[in-house]
Amino acid sequence: MNSKINHIKLLLVFFTVVFSSCKSTLVAQKPYVLEVDNYKHYVDYFNTMEDENIAKAIPNDSAWSWMKTNIPLFECPQQNFEEMYYFRWWSLRKHITNTPQGYAITEFLVDRSYADKYNLIACALGHHIYEFRWVHNPEFIEQNVKLWFRGNDGGRMKKLMNFSSWTADALYNRYLVNKDDKFLLDMYPDLVSEYAQWEIDRGRTDGLFWQIDVKDGMEESLSGGRHVQNVRPTINSYMFGNAEALSKIAAIKGDKKNEVYFTNKAEKLQNLVETRLWNPKDEFFETMTEKDTSSNVREAIGFIPWYFNLPEKNKGFEKAWAQVKDEQGFSAPFGLTTAERRSPRFRSHGTGTCEWDGAVWPFATSQTLTAMANVLNNYSQDVVSEDDYFKQMNLYVESQYYRGRPYIGEYLDETTGYWLMGDRERSRYYNHSTFNDLMITGLVGLRPRADEKIEVNPLIPQDKWDWFCLDNVLYHGAIITILWDKTGEKYNKGKGFKIFRNGQEIASSEKLEKLVSE
Repeated sequence: MNSKINHIKLLLVFFTVVFSSCKSTLVAQKPYVLEVDNYKHYVDYFNTMEDENIAKAIPNDSAWSWMKTNIPLFECPQQNFEEMYYFRWWSLRKHITNTPQGYAITEFLVDRSYADKYNLIACALGHHIYEFRWVHNPEFIEQNVKLWFRGNDGGRMKKLMNFSSWTADALYNRYLVNKDDKFLLDMYPDLVSEYAQWEIDRGRTDGLFWQIDVKDGMEESLSGGRHVQNVRPTINSYMFGNAEALSKIAAIKGDKKNEVYFTNKAEKLQNLVETRLWNPKDEFFETMTEKDTSSNVREAIGFIPWYFNLPEKNKGFEKAWAQVKDEQGFSAPFGLTTAERRSPRFRSHGTGTCEWDGAVWPFATSQTLTAMANVLNNYSQDVVSEDDYFKQMNLYVESQYYRGRPYIGEYLDETTGYWLMGDRERSRYYNHSTFNDLMITGLVGLRPRADEKIEVNPLIPQDKWDWFCLDNVLYHGAIITILWDKTGEKYNKGKGFKIFRNGQEIASSEKLEKLVSE
């Protein structure tokens, strides 16, 4: 009976959203090439993997109903990629929580003592927004964001600013997917206020920002400590991204004063990060200590500036990316480490206290892969290639298994792939990273943009897969389908690489290459 009630509730919410005024839901939502029920077997399998001791707004028996009406579909010849794609949607759905104030998105399924009300933790809010921007029903993430900013008697939740934030950037990038300026402008005053509060709480007189590593969600780091007020590439890149986003939102609103104000903020931070945090000897962005000296250690947070396209082009900063291919740098058998492996302090803090001294964290992996996709799309360089990106995405997929079953947890050993808290209930289904956003915007390569052109730049090597299809992507109010069919025999739409809008072909190529619709 509870299953039927939940299913009815989901359908009511879905139809309410479909006929709402939001631009992202103005069209009938259906795939044009893939058959949705062909992927139900994944959910049937995932549901058998556990006893579902914790069920929230959408329990396992309603998971497929939720997924078939909310997610883009994907298939490819490499089965583990396909399985992980559906697993990550299935596990993401577990974190949608009903509260008296609307939907909330949790990080842990189990209650944490340091969480805000409704067991909310702000650390991965940016990741949640980036991942949920592809979910058809906008209410889940919108209600969660409003809860964070207005759920405390109309004001911010008490622990919203317990962790560094790139929320303004994430919400603007969500807008690039759905073009819902109404929600974005509604949140604009809250985001401006949040930026000002960060300047008060963490700003320095020189314009940079400081943070202790635990408040970045990255405790026990090689460059810092739980009480050390260092100038980290994290918060400074986040604030650059937020400033750029706020400038663009101000332009949408017609707020010329703030458009200029935040443009200047972004330009100043860009210059400061490039001149103060770049270590020319190490050719890397590194943490600056409380004494304003370089920490002289490469950490994965040095890639974060590219998450926001902060480093200027043609200045040589891309040299840093050589470290993702270096086994003494960040390249390990099970993914990208959080600190360089050549450091004598690598993995020196023990295990079990959330160490960021070298182990592989999906939080950092998804940040680095987002940044790498930006480098491959937006910079002219020959340091990394699509082969390097695919290799790391492949390792990311392979790492997300535990005892032979799909799994996402906190962090893992870089050489064995063993999940370091895998037997702790708190680690299971840890909602602290992105995956499907990487699949959509990185691997398949749909690059959200403000105009109405559709840009797709796949980072799949030409001869890796003979076919793949991403379908049912709700983008700018239309359903987008992207497919590659080397022989034309898989999908019967002709040979080559093609983009469709609402079932109509709008761009094609004989090769797997960047396409931009007219």
